Amino acid sequence: MCRIFGYFNATASPNDLRTASALQRHGGPDASGSARGAGWGIGSNRLAIVDLDGGQQPYESDGGRIRVVFNGEIYNHDALRARLRGLGHVFPDRCDGGVLPALYAEYGAGFVDHLDGMYAVAVVDLRGERPRLLLATDHIGMKPLYYRWDAAGRSLHFSSELSALLGFGGMSDGIWDAGLDAYLATKTPFGEQTFFDGVRVLPPSTTMTCELGETPRTVHRPQQPEDHGFTGAEEAGALVRGRLREEVGRLLVADVPVAVITSGGLDSSLVTSLAAEHGPVHSFNIAYRGDWPFDERHFAREAAERAGTTHHQVEIDPAGFPGLLEDVVWHLGQPNADPITLSTHALFAAVRDAGFKVALTGDAADEVFGGYGRMRAAAGAAGAGQAWYGDYLDALGVLPAHRRHGLYTDAYRAFVEDVPPLPADVLERLREGAGTVLERISAFELGHRLPAYHLRRVDHLSMASSVEARLPFCQRSIIAPGRGLPDALRIRGGGVKRTLYAAASGLVPDTVLNRPKQPFTLPVTAMLAPGTRLWEYARDMLAAARLKDGGQLDAAAVAALFAAQADTPDDTTSLTLWALLVHEVWRELFRRPARRPEPTAVAA
Repeated sequence: MCRIFGYFNATASPNDLRTASALQRHGGPDASGSARGAGWGIGSNRLAIVDLDGGQQPYESDGGRIRVVFNGEIYNHDALRARLRGLGHVFPDRCDGGVLPALYAEYGAGFVDHLDGMYAVAVVDLRGERPRLLLATDHIGMKPLYYRWDAAGRSLHFSSELSALLGFGGMSDGIWDAGLDAYLATKTPFGEQTFFDGVRVLPPSTTMTCELGETPRTVHRPQQPEDHGFTGAEEAGALVRGRLREEVGRLLVADVPVAVITSGGLDSSLVTSLAAEHGPVHSFNIAYRGDWPFDERHFAREAAERAGTTHHQVEIDPAGFPGLLEDVVWHLGQPNADPITLSTHALFAAVRDAGFKVALTGDAADEVFGGYGRMRAAAGAAGAGQAWYGDYLDALGVLPAHRRHGLYTDAYRAFVEDVPPLPADVLERLREGAGTVLERISAFELGHRLPAYHLRRVDHLSMASSVEARLPFCQRSIIAPGRGLPDALRIRGGGVKRTLYAAASGLVPDTVLNRPKQPFTLPVTAMLAPGTRLWEYARDMLAAARLKDGGQLDAAAVAALFAAQADTPDDTTSLTLWALLVHEVWRELFRRPARRPEPTAVAA
């Protein structure tokens, strides 16, 4: 596991590489390395997980004419190394990423088709007349890769984190003007978009290639579902249980201590139970000092006791949330409206403090198997011949569109009026594409919401504490049958995740199986109350003078939110205030004042 960075067809100093490296060293504190040539440079920060004494990056092959830096974990590296040795390749160590240059030498751009794992890879190929750069991401987007292509200069910069990318000289210091509206509509930018002008995210399952002086070309590598013809949840659940047991076993293999995250819900409890089958395991749960609603610690403890883990109950003080929030926003690089970000950051910090460098989590099960109430509501409405699209989109956001626009200044409201919060082609496929409504929603959530909203958050906030998060539900062998499930084996009637519940039967406590679903998050409605430190911090950060400087939010509308929250707290109001607070913290930390668009600019 590492952080990577680099440039192509550009001029950069050694200090640029050192700056990029320093800005994401938290994700790779064990070693660093870089290489430079005419018009190109690549580097990495290493978090040593496999072969602790090996793994020096950049990896090399063919006399140094192939150079590779890599972020992630290749779980089938032993099998690949054995195959490549049979083809005459020699390896200096057994680090998982060490197979990549030889694999590229044998298969070219198709080398990624042989990888089983999570990764963002950069290859510099110096064998031809002109140097060639290849960037590639894994099948679901577990390891993000940010880039900026300067069409005028035909130059490209990339990195694992936004702060490192912005550390290169000449990066744009402007923000995406429509970003605030998109953020409130989807809780974080989806797709390739980021909050920074010209900075993009390479989509999941994508390969980008660029020859020196040419425009990059991208190829999406489609992922195929597995249709097993299942008609019953028990049969489908048995397949998933067997595959998940195998994947959890593989993901426990490391040369450093491995733990599991146990939130108290179905998904993480199942991972905990399967991990414990392979030997003693430590589990971690987080809760908050004081008496708060939705406390899940007792469910997590029951799951841990059932599995026989050594359980660690982490507890944090809400009084420290303002400082913690600033750390979280810095590491994410752009706003994410889910209050779970604070819990995630604090939990992984506690995992590392306890001596663990790897942790298995239960993320992505809801997207794969159909676990969200908004999915159930949309499928039910569509089945009854009722409208579903508008309500589903509203459920994705911080607050519905009509209330969102009421927060804006006149100028900003006019500016975003005709700017969709998601790309038009994505919305069209969601509304009118092939397949059932639930199939389209599942494809949208896996392809767009999961990588943007969940996986980047997990990656950035685990690596902030030098912890590698491994995600069994994101493995190909789990996602492929999940994609192929018929609607009735995802959601039927009032039941969600029917196949996964069948897979978990007998492995997790009945209290966990039968409990109502609740999100693993902060009880922000209760915590954001007058008299608390968080309340005062939010009032200061969202003061009228700050909002006027931003030019996007109407100060009177935001003041009305505070008044409503003080008088009759509710989830939508509190989440809106939280989301606006996160956005203002981001704006201050990154010192990117918003430009003030004028309505006349839109009319023109």
